[in-house]
Amino acid sequence: MGVQESFFERFCLRGKVALITGGSRGIGRAIALGFAEAGADVAIASRKLADLETVAQGIQEKGRKAVAIAANLRHLPEIEKAMERVKEEFGRVDILVNNAGTNPVFGSVLDATEEAWEVIMGLNLKGYFFLSQKVGEIMRQQGGGCIINITSEAGFRPVLGLGVYSISKAGVIMLTQVLAQEWGQYNIRVNAIAPGVVKTRFAQALWDNPVISKITQENTALNWLAEPEDIVGAAIYLASDASRHMTGQTLVLDGGHFSSVRTLLALFPERR
Repeated sequence: MGVQESFFERFCLRGKVALITGGSRGIGRAIALGFAEAGADVAIASRKLADLETVAQGIQEKGRKAVAIAANLRHLPEIEKAMERVKEEFGRVDILVNNAGTNPVFGSVLDATEEAWEVIMGLNLKGYFFLSQKVGEIMRQQGGGCIINITSEAGFRPVLGLGVYSISKAGVIMLTQVLAQEWGQYNIRVNAIAPGVVKTRFAQALWDNPVISKITQENTALNWLAEPEDIVGAAIYLASDASRHMTGQTLVLDGGHFSSVRTLLALFPERR
């Protein structure tokens, strides 16, 4: 960091290359466009290429280079294929945002199947681990980098009905700490963001339910639910030199939400 560098400049991502998973919509899309506005070239990955290409166009309209990569990041061959594409296009990775996530089931862990466990853990935790491993090696060779894991407030306190998902997100918080501890010696910083309920298609079953939405907001200090764009500022901070002495930490962005038995009863009224 130069002596004459302004505080504003420390938030700049000019000259950086970012890889963002789950970049076709929601939080991933918002971060991709935000990073481009901050000066980064961006590779975005998810399963559906058509959705990615729309976001890539938005990145290019901001004057930055964009690459769309169709990949199912539950599977190691797909991770390796995605990384080969990034290396071909950019030759380096300065920022990785592990954001892709899934939760195909809602209900008691008593009813959780092995298939559901494998799908959730495969993308939410295994995918994060092995993609970070691949990117971490590149960052080590190039002298450093930054990894941001998108976890959830569910990783700190379980959400009834989202048991396996909550376990996976708790794992992401520990993954963040482990990688930060091991890779700090290579100038690789690893942090996480834990949003509460955000108005994305992924969380629509929660925020679009009038009862759950009302109770969640009533138990949130700011009394409103986040939009994907509300996560971008924290991501830029963690990706930039503004946070150069920060690693192994998880920023909770939940509007000051506190758990309530009323929320649980709204999810499972038969427990009254």
